[in-house]
Amino acid sequence: MQIFYAPGIKGDVFILDENESRHSVRVLRLSKGDPVRLIDGTGNLYEGIITDPDPKGCSVKVKNVIHGFEKRNYFLHIAISPLKNPDRFEWFVEKSVELGIDEITPLICRNSEKKSIRHERINNLIISAMKQSLKAKITRLNTTAAFSDFITRAHKGKLMIAHCDNSLERKGIANTYKKGENAVILIGPEGDFSNEEITSATEKGYIPVHLGPGRLRTETAGIAACHSVYFINQ
Repeated sequence: MQIFYAPGIKGDVFILDENESRHSVRVLRLSKGDPVRLIDGTGNLYEGIITDPDPKGCSVKVKNVIHGFEKRNYFLHIAISPLKNPDRFEWFVEKSVELGIDEITPLICRNSEKKSIRHERINNLIISAMKQSLKAKITRLNTTAAFSDFITRAHKGKLMIAHCDNSLERKGIANTYKKGENAVILIGPEGDFSNEEITSATEKGYIPVHLGPGRLRTETAGIAACHSVYFINQ
């Protein structure tokens, strides 16, 4: 059954936007009476049928609503440095959404080579990954944040900073994080966090963690951290 994004859906009839309408009618060749699913981005899944296959505004009649669809018992926020190669950052976003992540903050660190992201493009990627992986709650993409500002903000849950400095004591995520906890994990840029950043974060309550014995690329580290929390909660 096809899934479409329906933000702000109310009542028992929803008209898809032009992009979703054109995709449903012109590409997927859906017609009147065909069953579809809608997700609103807030955690609800709607089951319905197409009543008017207009490629400019396809109408869907809602037959059933599942509230809190596939709701997780934890909240995961990863703050990760943008990458010089934007495709790698987008790969991280896509795969983390598939695994299950609630919030992403592009984190500007001392060694960050890139200071910005393509916000609109990545939001569209999030929507696509959300639909593909059958998630009903959209991942929040924040604006970029300076490292020093981010660590002073109030965050709920276990605070962790993943870095590569073997001379400093670090724990595995499995030895730090417990099932059902909310989590905030910092992932640094190519070149890792600076010593000053690591010290500042630990002073703010962030626990130093590692992601295994090897050295991972930033985007791989982000996925490893996301999967670690996902696996613990299974």
